Amino acid sequence: MFFWFCIVLCALAGCFVTTRDVMTGEPREVAVNGTKVVNAARFAVVEFNKANVEDVFAYKLSNISSAKVQSSVYRGSHCSLLIVYCPPVRDEPAAQPARYTAPSMSYLLLRRLVDMLGICVCLCAVFTHVLSQEAEEPISYTCTEGYEYDRVREQCRDIDECALLNDACKGGMQCINHFGGYLCLPKSAVIYISKEGEQVAQPDPIVPVAPVPVVPPSQPQVSRGGGGQRVSQSSRTIRCATGFTADEQNLCRDIDECATGRHTCGPEQTCYNTRGSYTCQCPPGYQKNGDHCGSYYCECNAGHKLASNNHSCVDVNECDVQSPCQHHCYNLIGSFLCQCDQGYELAQDTVSCQDIDECSFSSYMCQYQCINSPGSYSCECPEGYQLQGNKLCQDINECETGTHNCQDDEMCWNYYGGFRCYPRNPCEAPYAKTSENRCICRSQAECQGLPPSIVYKYMSIQADRTVPADIFQIQATNIYANTHNTFRIKAGNEGGEFFLRRSSNVSAMLVLTKPLSGPREYVVDLEMVTHHLTMNYRSSSLLRLTVIVGPYAF
Repeated sequence: MFFWFCIVLCALAGCFVTTRDVMTGEPREVAVNGTKVVNAARFAVVEFNKANVEDVFAYKLSNISSAKVQSSVYRGSHCSLLIVYCPPVRDEPAAQPARYTAPSMSYLLLRRLVDMLGICVCLCAVFTHVLSQEAEEPISYTCTEGYEYDRVREQCRDIDECALLNDACKGGMQCINHFGGYLCLPKSAVIYISKEGEQVAQPDPIVPVAPVPVVPPSQPQVSRGGGGQRVSQSSRTIRCATGFTADEQNLCRDIDECATGRHTCGPEQTCYNTRGSYTCQCPPGYQKNGDHCGSYYCECNAGHKLASNNHSCVDVNECDVQSPCQHHCYNLIGSFLCQCDQGYELAQDTVSCQDIDECSFSSYMCQYQCINSPGSYSCECPEGYQLQGNKLCQDINECETGTHNCQDDEMCWNYYGGFRCYPRNPCEAPYAKTSENRCICRSQAECQGLPPSIVYKYMSIQADRTVPADIFQIQATNIYANTHNTFRIKAGNEGGEFFLRRSSNVSAMLVLTKPLSGPREYVVDLEMVTHHLTMNYRSSSLLRLTVIVGPYAF
């Protein structure tokens, strides 16, 4: 009995890694100075009392007042010296008279056994210490991948990768946390999340399953040096995500599709298992194209082509290969440049050439008229003019070139832009021609009130000439002493286009006062009156000026 009691007490005193909760339930780590030690002590006293029910000095469970554990931690064991204060209590029946009874032999033997209790406990601690002389090793807890140990709740806790990783899912996918991992699903996917004690309906009919509370698919695995105990798992069944399956410990384990042959990789591909799935990879030098592997190939940028070694790029001379430009092509590294002939410009496609309308640039491209032509332009002049250089127009003197149609008795007079034919003898009766352009009246009776002589002159001016402008000068041919000459416009100035300014005693200047438009002919009579101071005599002479205004300002 003594030996049996020592063994029981040592087991209850904590000479092993864990102490069972009143010898029942799941194994747990016992904290020193905890109520579990007291429960163990109570259990030991109860067992002790069962063996001594006839003894009046049996230890009572209700008299245990304290329990203290003195701990020593050794490698592979946790030995606790249990000191239990259990004061002996005698049964005192109310009707029993007070008397002294001599102790029996069994009582004396039991007293000795109790005295040996301390020795037994100490021997247990020493015995355990001797058996465990290895170096100390701390307790460690290992959780499966995707879980971390929670020291407060003393169990493995799932890691929320969706909250921990900012870019857990790519391509606009949404991250859904799952036991031991996470899922990347389209944002349009219908997601059913079940809570503890609930069963959520599935989109498609499934085989009915009894409601099972969702439990963490991993519990802590406690390991100790020198051996130890493994925490038992719950017998409840859990559902695992696609790519996982429940093992015999009711934990979700990844399915190795590569090892089980449940993959769809081609014969030329290598299967690599991933968490919850697998991936197919091609051999080095190949890339995946659909369900097949294809080798690499090189491509060059625009304007380049593969060299003979099939991996270098060289420039393409587009000018020699394609002749893309309409006019001129200049090759560049990786490209080309088109240029157009003079008078053309590049179109929006940068390869075609379109004509430049030089005439639209300015009205001063030509003096008279600009004619655009493909790639160039030309200037034209009106009839009676010829082109001088590239843009100016020069009057053609038809009288000198013989291109007029005047008769023999007519005189050809050229003006700007044309010619006119005038009689060679402009004198009219009673005047007679005395020289090429001078007419004299010889009969005083017939010429009374008429100028004694008329001189005919002709001149040409351009249209729209700036004013005022000096256009013609008259001068006396005979100069006499003691004479005074005056000048005036006698006829042909009804519109006030002209003004005669006296320059000296013998000359005057005809001034144009208004711009004239043509073609038009003006005949102006300019008169010079001579006063003889000594003889008190006055005479006059007339100059008939024909002004021909051309049709243009050139």
